[in-house]
Amino acid sequence: MGEYQLDANESWNYINNDSTKMWSDSRFTSSVTTMLLLIMITLVVVIVLGNALVIFAFKVDKSLRRTSNYYFLNLAISDFLVGAFCIPVYIPYILTGKWMLGRGLCKLWLVMDYLLCTASVFNIVLISYDRFLSVTKAVSYRARQGMTHGAVMKMVAVWLLAFVLYGPAIIFWELVVGKSHVPEDQCYAEFYYTWYFLLGASMFEFFSPFISVTFFNLSIYLNIRRRWLRNRKDQAHLEQAQDSDGQRCSLGKRRSIRLTSIFCRNSMVVKKLASDGSVRERGSVSGSFQSQTPPHMELQDNSFNRSSQRSRLSRDKKIAKSLAVIVCVFAVCWAPYTLLMIIRAACRGLCVQHHWYEITFWLLWLNSAINPFLYPLCHSSFRRAFGRILCPGQRSTQLARD
Repeated sequence: MGEYQLDANESWNYINNDSTKMWSDSRFTSSVTTMLLLIMITLVVVIVLGNALVIFAFKVDKSLRRTSNYYFLNLAISDFLVGAFCIPVYIPYILTGKWMLGRGLCKLWLVMDYLLCTASVFNIVLISYDRFLSVTKAVSYRARQGMTHGAVMKMVAVWLLAFVLYGPAIIFWELVVGKSHVPEDQCYAEFYYTWYFLLGASMFEFFSPFISVTFFNLSIYLNIRRRWLRNRKDQAHLEQAQDSDGQRCSLGKRRSIRLTSIFCRNSMVVKKLASDGSVRERGSVSGSFQSQTPPHMELQDNSFNRSSQRSRLSRDKKIAKSLAVIVCVFAVCWAPYTLLMIIRAACRGLCVQHHWYEITFWLLWLNSAINPFLYPLCHSSFRRAFGRILCPGQRSTQLARD
C-alpha cells in the first residue's frame, strides 16, 4: 500500500511539474500578446453580437416563435454565454500563464465552460432531430407546431444532461479523491489526466452526437432526394399519357373524315346533311380538344415542368450542401479536441505538445461564432427578422412604396 502511495504521489508530482512546464511557454512577446489579444477580442465580439442578434430577433419578431425556432434560441443562449463569460475570463489566463482569480471562480469557470460547450453540442443534435421529424413526419410535425410545452421540456433536458455529464465531476472530484492535485496558480479539471473518464464522457459529448447529427442530416437528404425522383417519375408518366391521348385524338379525326366521305358518295341529300353534320361534329370535336389542351398551352406546361424540375434539383443541391456543411463544421470543431484530449490524458501529456491542445480548445469556441450564421441565418424567416432589425429605414421605405 505504501509503495503504491509513493508511486501515485510521484505520478501526481510529475503531472504538476508538467502542468507548470506547459504554461511556461505561455509568456509571449509584446507583439505576439497584442496580436493574440486582438484575435481573441474579435472572436468575443463576433460570438456575442451574432448570438445576441438571434436572441433579439426572437424577442421582437413574434412570427419566429414557433416550436422549431425555440431550439435556435436555446443554441444562441449557450453560445452567447460562451462569448460573454468563458472566453473573457480565460484571456488573462492564457496570456500570463497563471490563474489569479481564486479557486472559487476557477470552479465556476470550469463548470460554465464545460456546461455551455456541451449544451451547444446537444442543441445542435436537437435541431438536427427536429429537422429530421419535419421531413419524415411532416403531417404530425405541423400539427405540433403550436405546442411549445414539449419544446421547452426538451430545452430544459439539454441543460440538465449537459450539467450532469461534467458538473458533478468538476465539483466533487477532489472530495472523492481526498485532495486537489491542481496547482494553486493553475485552473483545470481534476480529471484532466484521467483518460478513461474523458473517453467515457466524450462518447456522450462528441461521438454519439456526431453519429446522430450525421444520421439525421443524411436521412433528410435521402428523403428529399427520394421524393424528387418519385415526382420526376410521375411527371414522365404524365407526359407519356398526354402523348398517347394526342395520338388517339388524331386517329379519331382521321376516322371521322373517312366516314364522311363514304356518306357523301351515297346521295346528294345525304351528302349535304352528312357534310353539314360532319362540319359541326368536326368543329365541336376539334374545338373541345383545343379548349382542353391547346398546342401553345402544352408547350407552356412542358416548359413549366422542366423549369420546376430544374428548380427542385437546384434546391436539393443547396440542401445537400448545407447539410454537408453542418456535419463537416461540427466534426472539424470538435473531433481534434476530443481526440487530443483523450490521447493527452492517456500519455500524461508526453505525446501531445500543449500548443496543439490549446488550438483545438479554441476550435470549440470558434464553433460558437459559426453557429449563428450556420443555423438561423440559413432560414428565410430569421433573415427577414435580421433585415428588419439591422435596416429599419429600408423596411419603412418599402412599406411607404407599397
